[in-house]
Amino acid sequence: MTVFKAMFERPTTPDTDIHDLTRDVAAAVAESGVQQGQALVFTPGSTAAITTIEFESGAVTDLKRAINELAPTGSHYDHDARWGDGNGYSHVRAALLGPSLTVPIVDGELALGTWQQIVLCDFDNRPRNRRIIVQVIG
Repeated sequence: MTVFKAMFERPTTPDTDIHDLTRDVAAAVAESGVQQGQALVFTPGSTAAITTIEFESGAVTDLKRAINELAPTGSHYDHDARWGDGNGYSHVRAALLGPSLTVPIVDGELALGTWQQIVLCDFDNRPRNRRIIVQVIG
């Protein structure tokens, strides 16, 4: 069994910045040489998430709107009251989506749908340099 690790970073802007990671993850899979297995994509931290979406402006705008309705910026968050950093909403948003995603690898390729991309969602209220870890197993 092969276990291969790749890491890369993405600079982000405040308040729901969404980045397409698909090419980077596919490159890690290709570099790994794994033909059948899984790719785990993970971002450390409690204010960002990994998910999939059709990465086009309409769907991205819809996702941002839905996330804002679930955990709006103007609501009261006990986290803010305790820490005073104003990013309580970002912790809730990240918890709803989760920090990782596992994608099957079939014949050396990510088994994604035609219009499905892997994305990083950074919800923090300040710019960040997000680390993404890809672990390929097969």
